Parts: sequence; C-alpha cells; structure tokens
Amino acid sequence: MKILFSSYAQGAGVATDLVNTAALVRTSMGEVLMDPAALAHFLDEHEVRLDALPRGDLPAADDLAQVHALRQETRALLEAEEEDTVVEGANRLIARASAGLRLLRDTDGSWQWHVTTGPGASVADELGAFVGTGLLGVVRALGHDRFRPCASPVCSGLFIDTSKAGRRRYCMPSLCGNRLNVANYRARHQEGDAGSKGGGA
Repeated sequence: MKILFSSYAQGAGVATDLVNTAALVRTSMGEVLMDPAALAHFLDEHEVRLDALPRGDLPAADDLAQVHALRQETRALLEAEEEDTVVEGANRLIARASAGLRLLRDTDGSWQWHVTTGPGASVADELGAFVGTGLLGVVRALGHDRFRPCASPVCSGLFIDTSKAGRRRYCMPSLCGNRLNVANYRARHQEGDAGSKGGGA
C-alpha cells in the first residue's frame, strides 16, 4: 500500500471516524463495526484500498478483532496530552506494517513522499499505517492542539480538526452539533413557558 504523506487529512479523518464507530461513542446506536461486512463498508466509504484486502474480498473475523484493537490504540493517541506520545504511537503504527518512507513520482510527474507498507502486512497493520501517517501529518502541519474531545456534553467522541480555520467543535457535526442545538432550543422554550406561566399567576 502506498500512502501519500501530503494527504494526511484523509488519514486523520479515518482516525476520527474509526474511533467514533465504537459503542462507547454511539451509545444510542451501538457498535458500528459489528461484523466483517461493516468493516468492508467502512473502508469503502473512506476510499481506503488495502493491499491486504483485494477489492471485493471481505475482511476475516481476525481482521475485525485486530481493527477493534487498533481503534482502542488510536483513541488513546487522540486522548494523549503529550505531543511526543502521539508521535511515538503513530510511528509504532507505521512500523508495525513494515512501512518505509519513499520518494516516488506521482501521476502528475511530481515527486512525492509516500509511506509504503511491506508485503504480508495485515488489514489492521495497513490501516494503522494509514492512520499513523495522518496523525504525524497533522502534528507536523497543524499542531497537537487539533486533537480534541467533542464539545457536546453528552458525547465521548474525539476528533482531529483538519479544517483551515481550526474551529471544529464536534466529532460528528451533523449529529452532535444538531443534538446540542435541539437541546438548547428545548431549554429556551421551557424557560419561556415557565416565565409566561409565572407571570400570569
């Protein structure tokens, strides 16, 4: 597998979404990666093509268990308070796939740095190298302060903010941000209703 180092935002996005597939985060929906087909769908949805998983093949049950372990490891790196901890952990993820850094000519003819995984790397190892490359790219280009917990008080999700402005607040903006807006709206209306009842007494 060849991972373009300058495309670190995709790896960071996969890291965010992988961590947030856990039942710990999706409390109302439960585990997202519940079987090999769900893992295949996750990879497809994120356009991650692994050498260890030929197109059309389903991951094995062992692959799924290893990806669940990778998810826990990735969550620990997103929660890490020290930048050095993130860098060391991301480097371990890349090394596990027997990956190396190579300068390769891109399709447009320019030279680009790629992380390349070794032969025989497992599904989880290749995915780990992809995630690890994303984490290193964010630390180098944007800084460790882009690793954040979700701002929703009812969510235990985490995310990496790769936006230009760096103002993202939620792990799943369409879900967590929406829930908070609805909760705030209801609270305002309940206060208004209580005030109007109290005023008429």
